[in-house]
Amino acid sequence: MVQIASAPVTRGRGTGVHAMTDDNRKIPAPAIDLYTRFIHGEIGRRAFMRGVGRYAVGGLTATAIVEALMPNYALGQQVQKDDERIRASYVTVPSPDGHGSIRGYLVRPFSADSRSATPARLPGVIVIHENRGLNPHTEDVARRFALANFMAFAPDTLTTVGGYPGDDYRGGQLFASLDRAKMTQDLVAAARWLKARPDCNGNIAATGFCFGGGQANALAGILGPELAAAAPFYGGATPAADVAKIRAAILIHHGALDSRLAADYPAQMAELARHNVRHEGHLWPDSVHGFFNDATPERYNPTTAAQAWARTLEWFNEHTRVAAPAGA
Repeated sequence: MVQIASAPVTRGRGTGVHAMTDDNRKIPAPAIDLYTRFIHGEIGRRAFMRGVGRYAVGGLTATAIVEALMPNYALGQQVQKDDERIRASYVTVPSPDGHGSIRGYLVRPFSADSRSATPARLPGVIVIHENRGLNPHTEDVARRFALANFMAFAPDTLTTVGGYPGDDYRGGQLFASLDRAKMTQDLVAAARWLKARPDCNGNIAATGFCFGGGQANALAGILGPELAAAAPFYGGATPAADVAKIRAAILIHHGALDSRLAADYPAQMAELARHNVRHEGHLWPDSVHGFFNDATPERYNPTTAAQAWARTLEWFNEHTRVAAPAGA
């Protein structure tokens, strides 16, 4: 069964278009696009600074734009690490086909383990970070899933180089030094470990952001029937050769102002439909790359983020709180 539901597309015109019109943001969407290219390594720091300088008008300076786009993780903590409603720990998982092992942040709702002698068997969610390592925002998202009665595991693909260094710029440099294929295998190992845990109900889903969104799509192709659902946020599509292997239900989130991924969105949807993959897609209006990340206020769109989160929980509840298929 194929499901397609797209939010209306809103496109900006000229350099005066703001990323989030409802929140009166001051950074133009094209400047945020440049930031996205910079953090993806498509342009260097000098080219980025020169590019954002074009939008330094009305009291804004290039330096002010850069500072406004940098994450402030204190802003993105919706669930505190010591919240009594959760139980969290760091766990290292073997990854023989990847970098040898991968460390991650495991979170479960306290209520799932406190009401009986036997822990409740919950659906699992792999939460995959952006291309800078397991930062505080991604850990917070894992805690949000735990409060929604899932068991969440957020792996750190920087494990082999010491883990997330506490600084996104340095994290990006470390990320660029690693073998991408091995990172994917680390995530495959993490997903299979989560699925096999006795306190998992045998159904797992994957979500992620930017790099993590692309990896959630990749896992859908690699894992086939082992993955029940995926909800990639502004991530690259599943490699074409693997789309036919997908058995998970795919929920796609892109921002309409995320120029590169928005341009690829129709082809991505068409490919899923061609292979009869159950899917739903949202091209969220007035939203840029990173619209879900509340640690970056100039990219964050609270209205879109709330709607995308609610739909993701609905999607995962629908597809993971059922009996796992035989052989999965």
